[in-house]
Amino acid sequence: MSNSLKFDDTDDNYLKELAPYISIPSVSRDATSETMSQAANWLANQLAFANGRVVETQGHPVVRGEWLQAEGAPTILVYGHYDVQPTGDLAEWKTPPFEMVVDGDVIRGRGVTDDKGPVYIVLKVAQAFIAQEHALPLNIKFLFEGEEEIGSPHLPPYLRAHAEELAADLVISADGAMWRPGEPSLSIASKGLVTLNLEVTGANDDLHSGRFGGTVANSLHVLTQILAGLHTPDGRIAVPGFYDGIPELTPQRRADIAAVPFDDHQYMAGLGVDELFGEVGFSTLERLWERPTLEINGVTSGGKYTVIPHIATGHISCRLVPGQDPQHVLAAITAHVESQKYAGVKVAVHPDLGGVPAYTIPADHPAIKAASAALDHVYPGEGVLLAVIGGTLPATALFEDVLGVKTLFFSFSTADEKLHAPNEFMRIKRFREGMKAWEKLWRLLAAGEHRLQPVTRKQG
Repeated sequence: MSNSLKFDDTDDNYLKELAPYISIPSVSRDATSETMSQAANWLANQLAFANGRVVETQGHPVVRGEWLQAEGAPTILVYGHYDVQPTGDLAEWKTPPFEMVVDGDVIRGRGVTDDKGPVYIVLKVAQAFIAQEHALPLNIKFLFEGEEEIGSPHLPPYLRAHAEELAADLVISADGAMWRPGEPSLSIASKGLVTLNLEVTGANDDLHSGRFGGTVANSLHVLTQILAGLHTPDGRIAVPGFYDGIPELTPQRRADIAAVPFDDHQYMAGLGVDELFGEVGFSTLERLWERPTLEINGVTSGGKYTVIPHIATGHISCRLVPGQDPQHVLAAITAHVESQKYAGVKVAVHPDLGGVPAYTIPADHPAIKAASAALDHVYPGEGVLLAVIGGTLPATALFEDVLGVKTLFFSFSTADEKLHAPNEFMRIKRFREGMKAWEKLWRLLAAGEHRLQPVTRKQG
């Protein structure tokens, strides 16, 4: 058996194979079932060595596969997703979003870094093991879903119904970006998420602003007042009860965060802003990693024509930290909004389904130690930063609840690659680096001091 796998000498074959997958507009929010099935089938074909197959759920299908011939070895469940975010304004894209374009040392296209490219890396590693060593070092199950970008609403019932089939000693997620491109990192936490709409309804139809202006309440005026009142002028969230359950930052944690190299001015320059703003009393990195947020993501109402809109809707998302309960946060926002008086309009709060709590994995977890060693192997001498994902991966808390195991984030996407934004890209060099790291990780988890220990499961 060789000490390391051999991958293609150039990136050309990988990029040619990946391009048709990127071209599938698998936007889970509004794509047709045929489009989603096309993406799922592409993945299933890649998993031919593991009985890859498309399995229906109550929503978009999942892709399953398993190779379980490593007798006595640990079992891991590899997770990822094939759905992507909507494109947003097409005018902001430099290249067509569903055409993979090689641009110097990066590739561009919707989904290249979240999460089609990172999943592709895992597939190539598994295929290389089978082709060159005729076996995988671990027992590996694969689960790729098509609804991560809409909060994985149908994954919970599916996972609970198939928990025995998907049982593993560890979940490894190909989703979840590294902190910065200049240093290898592992995420030991991700924020939770709740989303909701605030709907303000005035008159029974849009009204001519000349004939009716000044005589009725404007739903959009009221909505903007409500939205502005969700924060204090200094950036603190003004909803009573929103911060309930959050422990205070310990002096040690603040010292650990302060020790992470971070330049506010460089951060501002990268964002194109000349001033930072947020909750007072916390550093920028503390706010990014340790504090919850309430963001207004958009407003839907009226338009550039002379009407008084009868309905105005505000779209809100909250990123949560350990200690916060998603349902308590939604209840607090609802109570705050409903406690106020609004003349001439009706105000309603519409929470979305699928609230997700924050997730953590201990820094001394065996999987973190093995992953750190794997990254040290690929990036010798650079050190491995333990960071926090500001985004949300809904499946992590679910895996812990249903399967009783932690999830290791092991993605070779990076946080600056315009995930969810126009002009999404991924660095080409990350493919080869990721393949080497995934190979090393699997070998470490299978044998030696970093061998993964089986999880004791309850019977029945």
